[in-house]
Amino acid sequence: MKKQVMLVIGAGQISQAIARRLGAEYTIVVGDKNFNHAQKIAQTLLEAGFDAKPTTMDLASRTSIRKTIAFAQTFGEIAALVNGAGLSPSQASIEDILQVDLYGTAVLLEEVGKVITDNGVGVIISSQSGHRMPALTPTQDKALAITPTENLLALDFLQPEKITDTLKAYQLAKRCNEKRVMAEAINWSQRGARLNAIAPGIIVTPLALDEFNGPRGDFYKKMFAQSPAGRPGTADEVANVAQLLMSPQGAFITGATFLIDGGATANYFYGQK
Repeated sequence: MKKQVMLVIGAGQISQAIARRLGAEYTIVVGDKNFNHAQKIAQTLLEAGFDAKPTTMDLASRTSIRKTIAFAQTFGEIAALVNGAGLSPSQASIEDILQVDLYGTAVLLEEVGKVITDNGVGVIISSQSGHRMPALTPTQDKALAITPTENLLALDFLQPEKITDTLKAYQLAKRCNEKRVMAEAINWSQRGARLNAIAPGIIVTPLALDEFNGPRGDFYKKMFAQSPAGRPGTADEVANVAQLLMSPQGAFITGATFLIDGGATANYFYGQK
């Protein structure tokens, strides 16, 4: 008898922590643009007693996403999705961040939503950055939520020449992730499945280390130092939230985003300057 499948996109520390916490009953399919990264995470999971399969997946490509879903289905029905893939503001251009973090995530939610099993669950790793930008208009928020995926990047306010820098592109992408989760949760519910997002703050990962050593490094270090927690978080602490959202204890939670940032966003708006 085939197991059900947990599809894990992005071979990073947060994705791995969630897979280790929740993946024992699944075949875990790990997809990453860099196959060596996917293979390394899958091997680590195998050596820890999990059933894991690596594959190549480019989040910026609908064709690649569909191929990954088809590959995963050879091992069983897809019952869980964890998306931790993305580019940080220090890693890529405005165009690439919009293509991967915004468009790619929207396509992934749409395509997995077509095949997710009854009682299936999904968690998207967003970011506190989506909570820090000024409010968008109701019309813009609705456009991010429900514009057909192939038209998303044509939205007027997402044109690269209207976006000041890569941080603003990243913030827009993460705001879109969370609005998209709300809208797609309605579609997923038609299949009896749930979908939520987690918006972490500074979590110690290789991506975060890129930011610490990048042009905004001092800003990020000051951010967590001044937060109520006074420290960055860990991938396992994000997995704690994912465990609630993806377990029966979270059965009444869907279409939501959980901010887990040690109070950094609260301090940003209401703390001492």
